[in-house]
Amino acid sequence: MKGPGVAEATNPIKQFEIHEVFELVVGGVNLSFTNSSYFMMVATVMVSGLLALAMSKRALVPGRAQSVAELLYEFVAGMIRDTAGDEGLKFFPFVFTLFAFILMGNMLGMLPYFPAPGFHGFTFTSHIIVTFALSMIVISIVVGYGLIKNGLGFFKLFVPSGVPAAIMPFVILIEIISFISRPVTLCVRLFANMLAGHILLKVFAGFIIMLGAAGGIYTAVGVLPFFMVVALTALEFLVAFLQAYVFAILTCIYLGDALHPGHH
Repeated sequence: MKGPGVAEATNPIKQFEIHEVFELVVGGVNLSFTNSSYFMMVATVMVSGLLALAMSKRALVPGRAQSVAELLYEFVAGMIRDTAGDEGLKFFPFVFTLFAFILMGNMLGMLPYFPAPGFHGFTFTSHIIVTFALSMIVISIVVGYGLIKNGLGFFKLFVPSGVPAAIMPFVILIEIISFISRPVTLCVRLFANMLAGHILLKVFAGFIIMLGAAGGIYTAVGVLPFFMVVALTALEFLVAFLQAYVFAILTCIYLGDALHPGHH
């Protein structure tokens, strides 16, 4: 029993497995509620609840919770102003929701045992289908709003000014390929960083378990991967914030293209 238990505890891929909480099949389509769905729901509820709690007792001199909420508000608003201009603030609710949702999802994934029966730490942003869906929502809004606001003028995005006519077709092709690759790079960047970081943490944590199980001098050697896990955990918290920030700021840049498609 000891061998399989250690093997299961040290398996770095097991943390990404999708498990059904309850099964639901409609018309042959599997719509089951999974642990991924659960953590996405928890992230949404926690963000909404914490913000509502922070702003429930608004005061001219803010308390700690209100100060954090206002700081977060100004952080996202400033990000939008710097990249898309004041006109981009109309997208503030969308960008703020996206940033807060990804950030909370990343942070929940840092909890090895989430305080709920039968659930262990799970990072839904480490699944490419989730990050791809978020990326497609962003690009759909960019293209949809860009066409509604600018009409055919939106396609100026693919025609840089000042380019010689002889090479213009090649430049346009490059611009189109670059635009199409945006949702791919947007989703892969978040997915890959969260996946790699959690695998690395699990690998070093597995070293601690295996060395401890070996006993003797190996138990003392297990201190080395322990310190590595502590350092990597601190780094992963930073990465969790940075990846939410990068996703949000790239979203702002792409929304800026929808607002002002002409190249300057």
